[in-house]
Amino acid sequence: MDIQSLYQVYKKYPSITTDTRKIEKDSIFFALKGANFNGNTFAEQALEIGARYVVIDEEIYKKSEQYILVDDVLKALQDLANYHRKQLNIPIIGVTGTNGKTTTKELLYSVVSQKYKTYATRGNLNNHIGVPLTLLAIDASIEVAIIEMGANHLREIAFLCAIAEPTHGLISNVGKAHLEGFGSFEGVKKTKGELYDWLQDHHGVLFLQADNAHLREMAATRQIADIVTYGFSENNDIIGKLLKATPLLQISWKRKEDQHTYIIDTQLTGAYNTENFLAAIAVGLHFNIVPQAINSGIENYTPTNNRSQIMNTAKNTVICDYYNANATSMAAALDNIRIIEAEKKAVILGDMFELGAESFEEHRKIVDNVKSMFVDRKILVGKAFFEHRNDDAEFYENTLEAKAALLEDPIVGATVLLKASRGMAFENLIDLL
Repeated sequence: MDIQSLYQVYKKYPSITTDTRKIEKDSIFFALKGANFNGNTFAEQALEIGARYVVIDEEIYKKSEQYILVDDVLKALQDLANYHRKQLNIPIIGVTGTNGKTTTKELLYSVVSQKYKTYATRGNLNNHIGVPLTLLAIDASIEVAIIEMGANHLREIAFLCAIAEPTHGLISNVGKAHLEGFGSFEGVKKTKGELYDWLQDHHGVLFLQADNAHLREMAATRQIADIVTYGFSENNDIIGKLLKATPLLQISWKRKEDQHTYIIDTQLTGAYNTENFLAAIAVGLHFNIVPQAINSGIENYTPTNNRSQIMNTAKNTVICDYYNANATSMAAALDNIRIIEAEKKAVILGDMFELGAESFEEHRKIVDNVKSMFVDRKILVGKAFFEHRNDDAEFYENTLEAKAALLEDPIVGATVLLKASRGMAFENLIDLL
C-alpha cells in the first residue's frame, strides 16, 4: 500500500501503536522489527486484542484485508508521519541538545500551553521511532507542537528534521555525550548543528543561547536570518539572572528593550536550568504570550522524571538527577551543589556511559573535581570511577556495594546529589536516603 492510501486509513483510525501491550480499540499496529524480535509475528495477536489494522512487511503473515503490506514497516511509519506533518499548518518547534533538552521541552510546553493548544513529545520519544509516533499523535485541534530530537550518531538530527520539518528550533547546549557514536566533541557539534542547517535552509526561527560560545559559533557559521537570543549578558534579547539556589531556583529576567524585571520562584534545582527557563521565556514572548502567563507556566512546572528533581525525605533533601549523565552534565551538577546553600552536603556519583575512548580521562576529571569540593561525604560508584580510587572519597564498584555502605553508615540531615547514568540504577539508593 502506498503512503497516500495508508494515510486515508490513518485518518479513520488515528491511534498508532508499535507495542501490543498498548493497543487501543480500533488502533493501527505497526509491526516493527528489532534485534531480538520480529513484529510481524505479533500482527495476529494485535488484531485479536482490538487493533483495526496491522502494518506488516512480510507477505507470509498476511491473512486478510486487515493486514496492510508495505515494503518496510519502519520506513512506512516515518513516511506516514512526514505526510501527516505536511498537512499540519502549525508551528513546530524542534528541540535538541546534549543536556537539558527534555527539561527544556517540558518548560516550553508549560509556557506555550498557557495560550495555545499544545502537543509535546511524551517522555523521551525522541528518536527515529519516537518522533514519527509523536507527529502522528498530533490532531487537528493542536495549534503548536514541540518535538524533542535525540541523537547518538552523525546525521540523526538531519534525518529527524526531514521527518518533523520544524519551523522553529533551539539547541539547549552541546557537550561530551554519546562519544562512542559521535566520535568526538566536534562530531557532537556537527550533529546537533544539523538543526541549525535545517532552519537555515527552510527560513526557520532560531532561539539561541548567545552566551554559549559553542552555540554562538555554530550559528555564526550559518546564515539564519531570524534569531531570538537569550542569556545572561546585556546584548541578548532576553536577559536573565540566577538569584537564589536554596536549592530551588529563583531567577529574574527582562527584555533588552524593557527595563522591567520579572522574578520567578521555580520548582527546579540546578543552576544550569536557568538558561532552560530563559529559552522558554524567549519562545513564549515570540509567540505573543504575556509575561505573567509565561511566569505562571514556569512557576507551576514541577519535574517528576529524576531530572533536577528535589525529593524531601524523612532524612535528607535529595537532588534526583540520575536519569542520565555525561561529562558535561556531571560537571554542571557538581557546580550546582557547590552554590547551594545548605549546612551539610553529600555527593553520590555513578559511572557515565557511552563515553568511548574518552571514558577513562573524563571519569578522572570528575574525580579531580570532587577532590576540590568541601562537602561532608563523597561517594563514587561504578567500575569506571573505581579505576581512579583514592583516599579523598569512598569508592564502590557497583550500586549494591554503595547501598551496603549507606546501610552501615547512613547520611542524615544533608542535601544529597544523586547523579549517574541510567544504567547504574540509582533509584535503588533512594530508600536509604
